[in-house]
Amino acid sequence: MRYLVILAFFITFQTFASDFNRAEMLFQQEKFALAKPIFEKIITEEPKNYKAIEYLGDIAGHAKNWNEALGYYEKLKKADPKNADYQYKFGGALGMKAKEGSKFAALGMLGDVENAFLTAAKLDSKHIETRWALVEFYLQIPGILGGSEKKAQKFSNELLSISPVDGYLARGHIQEYFSRYLKAEPEYKKAFEIGQSKTTYQKLYNLYKNKLNQSKKAEALKNAFENKNTKK
Repeated sequence: MRYLVILAFFITFQTFASDFNRAEMLFQQEKFALAKPIFEKIITEEPKNYKAIEYLGDIAGHAKNWNEALGYYEKLKKADPKNADYQYKFGGALGMKAKEGSKFAALGMLGDVENAFLTAAKLDSKHIETRWALVEFYLQIPGILGGSEKKAQKFSNELLSISPVDGYLARGHIQEYFSRYLKAEPEYKKAFEIGQSKTTYQKLYNLYKNKLNQSKKAEALKNAFENKNTKK
């Protein structure tokens, strides 16, 4: 009898693992509607399967169901308040809810959004996504509610020490946000020189073409980037 119990346990464990792997694969393929019920079944049988809960929060976020996403991220945040990713995702979902809802309702959420992001940044000194979120937060929020270019610059400088490409992109983004396009150019150029990626190329190309109206520079950059990537 004892061996039958052990055998049943392993069969159940393997079934859970198989279901999770299948749902995870579907998620990675962006087949969220198919992955969701599998993850829901998993957490019904394993309420503390935090990875499945996180995936369900992410699926809700992709669907812009912010209240549903917040429900999942709130569970994760309470279960492990020192997890920077959970704090970041909670802050992001709450921020999107505030952005897409009424302005009056948003006023009551901004402090919680900021606190979640700042907590995540404190918990993980190298959390890139959180610092990008804080840069954007302090740019978008009016000064009377706590917005500040100085604060945005602070987190762009932190990004620079963690990831130079992200740091220069963030610094360029701040300059571009305030329409200081000539000051944005050297920041985007540095990001492109270091990263040589599609993202850094597009930022610099867009600046030349659409903000500085320097079509020759934009075309030269485009040709150089395309030629380099064609040879690879």
